Amino acid sequence: MKNNSIVVIFTLGFALFAMFFGAGNLILPPYIGLLAKENWLEAILGFTATGIIAPFLGIIAVLKSGESFTDLGKRANLKIALILATIIMLCIGPVVAIPRTGATTFEVGVLPLLPNASAIWSSIIFFGIVLALSISPSKIVDIIGKYLTPALLILLAILVFLGILNPDSIPQQTIVSASNDFSMAFQEGYQTMDVLASVIFAGIIISAAKQKGFTNLKDRTSIVFKSGLLAMSCLLFIYGGLIYLGATTDYQFSETSSRTQLLLYISNSILGQYGTLAISVSMALACLTTAIALTCAVGTFFAQLTNDKLGYVEGVISCTLVSALISINSVDDIIDYAASILGFVYPITFALVIYVVLFGNKIKEKQPYEVALVITTIISTFRLLAHFNIATDTISELKSFIPLGNHNLEWVVPSFVGFVVTYFIIKKTSSKSVSV
Repeated sequence: MKNNSIVVIFTLGFALFAMFFGAGNLILPPYIGLLAKENWLEAILGFTATGIIAPFLGIIAVLKSGESFTDLGKRANLKIALILATIIMLCIGPVVAIPRTGATTFEVGVLPLLPNASAIWSSIIFFGIVLALSISPSKIVDIIGKYLTPALLILLAILVFLGILNPDSIPQQTIVSASNDFSMAFQEGYQTMDVLASVIFAGIIISAAKQKGFTNLKDRTSIVFKSGLLAMSCLLFIYGGLIYLGATTDYQFSETSSRTQLLLYISNSILGQYGTLAISVSMALACLTTAIALTCAVGTFFAQLTNDKLGYVEGVISCTLVSALISINSVDDIIDYAASILGFVYPITFALVIYVVLFGNKIKEKQPYEVALVITTIISTFRLLAHFNIATDTISELKSFIPLGNHNLEWVVPSFVGFVVTYFIIKKTSSKSVSV
């Protein structure tokens, strides 16, 4: 190996943590804790499922398939994979995730310190920095992993430790059951968009590992796997701490309150006069690292998709311009319109990841994966229609009959049945052909 593996693991692991830990990852957990109250542990488990375990499985799925999401998509159908990849890139790119980083930076990082600041100027400055640091994709992992992430982790660790040692109050009782809080947190985990990002970030980390000398498949797989474990461990500590802080705060959330106001209140309660400054710097770092990584991924993806007809630099510039324009909206507005999009695409991506992780080594035929994705897509389409109040009653009745429907996992059993039945039909057909 050409590099010290421990140093590389920490560099890649911290970089991956920072790529995942963006706007939603900081503002969602305290809100979940506030809703869950005494059921904060169940909420942590629910958020961990979609916010930590699922993204880690996404990295493993790409590792098992090759070096990029395209390699993963080939396990089912290349055309479907390219369509899905394009939707994913738009979601984690200029339509939802990147604009949210800019909007959150303004609301939490800028406005508390400069109450008269302009959202437009904040967006211009933020995305100007993103653009400048995204032009050279080869340096992106080192910039994030070695410099930006340690500062972010230190600030967040101080906030979590002090909040746990000196909570505002004891978690209150709630009339909501623990299972419902698990389901609520599970669903909120969709808003992190980390499963969608994981299948893209995996390619960036794999490429970085190769550049650092790990060209051997076994060594590269080991380094990326360990880096992923480190990143997920950091996420678990920060998520768990922030959810607990939300559960123990005495903040009175109302219809006029926002998730960003809750986060600022908690920070000020714990760190006093330095709370606003600490959370402002943390938010700026978290959003900046994620925005840089996502912009880099978007530019690379569309350059490859168009065979460089849309070059990397042109893609990065287009992405930052669109993101800057959308980021002028409020964080809550972006979260609200993103819910329907994520509720559609998240299960489809998750299904592909799960089946490749579970069966990728033994089942090489494409048809079972295709059928599972088609079934999941149909069910996700029904959910999308219900979100827009189309055939709501009919869809609700159908959902109540499907196992796990009350946990918003109605796609799991039908897609699994379709996968298994298709596999055995193919196997039986193949055996008949051989015998003849």
